[in-house]
Amino acid sequence: MHCLDCHSQGVASPALGVCRGCGAAVCANHARVTTYQVHRRPLLAPPSETPARSVRCFPCAAADGR
Repeated sequence: MHCLDCHSQGVASPALGVCRGCGAAVCANHARVTTYQVHRRPLLAPPSETPARSVRCFPCAAADGR
């Protein structure tokens, strides 16, 4: 799979991930990796938060304000 933004510029570069927002394939130059908290509420245990990573393209990261 190749990066969508690079392809639109006429360059073929391999993608390292898929944008969580729009599903576009992104390379290392066009990806923004952020963290967010996953909130879990098990039935018989206290709630917990676990950090997780998220890959976004620059337009989706800008739309989210990240």
